[in-house]
Amino acid sequence: MEERVLEHFRESLAVKQASTELAPLITAAAHAMTQALLSDGKILSCGNGGSAADAQHFSSELLNRFELERPGLPALALTTDSSTLTSIANDYEFADVFAKQVRALGQADDVLLAISTSGNSGNVLRAIHAAHERGMTVVALTGRDGGTIAPALAPGDLELRVPAQRTARIQEVHLLIIHCLCDLIDAELLGAA
Repeated sequence: MEERVLEHFRESLAVKQASTELAPLITAAAHAMTQALLSDGKILSCGNGGSAADAQHFSSELLNRFELERPGLPALALTTDSSTLTSIANDYEFADVFAKQVRALGQADDVLLAISTSGNSGNVLRAIHAAHERGMTVVALTGRDGGTIAPALAPGDLELRVPAQRTARIQEVHLLIIHCLCDLIDAELLGAA
């Protein structure tokens, strides 16, 4: 059993090492988010399951604070309003739970952080289409081969695809990317060293 634990650590380290190639894209994504915030835009985020938790984690780091004291930043996880989610799923279909919110809340200066480990989440894909309708930039956190999300992205969007197959490893790197985004946003806004 201890060897199983050690194998998880070894595999996680290997995926994180391979993911360092994403540094330029992470930097570009943070810059796009910072520019949105400086233009009085906001960041909407969505995902399912563990990716929903990541969307909420990201928005809480912006709304409250990450590591530096600063005023809250406008961010909203589209995964948190159970009444809205269940009414959309009931009256329309589950695939629309994020897209309808993006259409109602999204503006051209906003960014959508779309999270899907497989890249195949139908409701996240529809949210991306809705974001494009609203003129928003999309930052997609994916894994594996990028799924159906990768080819749906528009010029100016950014895909941060973790080079891994296992969901757990992809989610671990997604969390690291989220922390990098928060740090870079704070550094750009506050001039932190």
